[in-house]
Amino acid sequence: MTTSGRVVVVGASAAGLTTAQSARTQGHTGEIVLVGEEPEEPYDRPPLSKQLLSGDWEPDRLTLRPRADLDKLALDLRLGVRASAVDTAARTVALVDGSSLTYDTLVIATGVTPARLPFGHDLAGVHILRGLRDALRLRTELHTARRLVVIGAGFLGAEVAAVARGLGVDVTLADPQPLPLLRALGAEVGGMLADVHRDNGVDLRCGTGVRALHGRAGRVREVELDDGTTVPADAVLVAIGSKPEVGWLAGSGIPLGNGVLCDEHGQVLPGVFAVGDVAAWRDPRTGRHHRVEHRMTATDHGRIVGRALAGTAPTETPLIPYFWSDQYDLKLQSYGHPSADREFTVVEGSLAERRFVAVYGGSPGEENVVRAVVASGMPRQLRTWRQSVVDAAPWPRPASVGPY
Repeated sequence: MTTSGRVVVVGASAAGLTTAQSARTQGHTGEIVLVGEEPEEPYDRPPLSKQLLSGDWEPDRLTLRPRADLDKLALDLRLGVRASAVDTAARTVALVDGSSLTYDTLVIATGVTPARLPFGHDLAGVHILRGLRDALRLRTELHTARRLVVIGAGFLGAEVAAVARGLGVDVTLADPQPLPLLRALGAEVGGMLADVHRDNGVDLRCGTGVRALHGRAGRVREVELDDGTTVPADAVLVAIGSKPEVGWLAGSGIPLGNGVLCDEHGQVLPGVFAVGDVAAWRDPRTGRHHRVEHRMTATDHGRIVGRALAGTAPTETPLIPYFWSDQYDLKLQSYGHPSADREFTVVEGSLAERRFVAVYGGSPGEENVVRAVVASGMPRQLRTWRQSVVDAAPWPRPASVGPY
């Protein structure tokens, strides 16, 4: 890898900016072009559904680097323009404004795009939440709305429901799965979270999908559920998941699956890397590709690939994903890859008290070792159990999981 070639990073995200900064810090002296679809300078996304939405923070607090620090990186910033195609043979990236960029190395950091319902998005008051402007529009609505319906009880939907309740808005949270965050965290933690939301006044409609959105005078007024009931709504958030932003890579020869398929160091093809939410990195311990939509993984990816761009040998330290989720006074934290199909047991505390550490083991067909840990209210113990994830430690003796 040359340390002086031209690097084009597509995606002015946390992952994209960290890649550029890491490359500079490690000694890359060539041109680095950072392309971003949004006109804003790179900013942090997790606060969009928390501190920004609640009004505790204003947009200037989300900026990832002050302008003076960006200037020190000597980046060619191309903001407010989207990439439309890549030619890996010619090593060029086409932009929607008709221009193109040549590269020696390409870094794909385009993140994800929210999934949409097949209906209703033409109505005023129906929102998605991906970027800063989306969050500001929803925040404005929550100042006047009395009734919010959140469609989708994953991380984003659950966090927005919690913020809206804190603002005094009546909230209905609907999801076809029987519990919040069921796929991500399993039935035990999902059951606890269901009780947390009910205790905070959320009308929880799990196990129920959405059939239609109804409006009057062009504005949403009602959500029809597939059990035949209707819920009045002044505003609706559609939070039904996301898809990797890979449409612009069609026909490029870049390998795609659930995102851009990479090796364990983020390399896709010679001269092509991918980082952040769009990237599915290979886990060398299991051989599986994992695409992780969490902020700290984006940073880890950027640091690793930045080192590669500067010609620094990759480290062999296992990449352990980390995430957190703030819901009311509950702070969930996790290392590894938790999911509903993994073995689960509580190892410290209890779910009933909402102060616990729990571990996840192998999926069916895998060796049953510790693959993930999730905790609430026990940060010191969580750090201890993180090492069990790193080591793929033997499965512990189970404790009581409580009533969930």
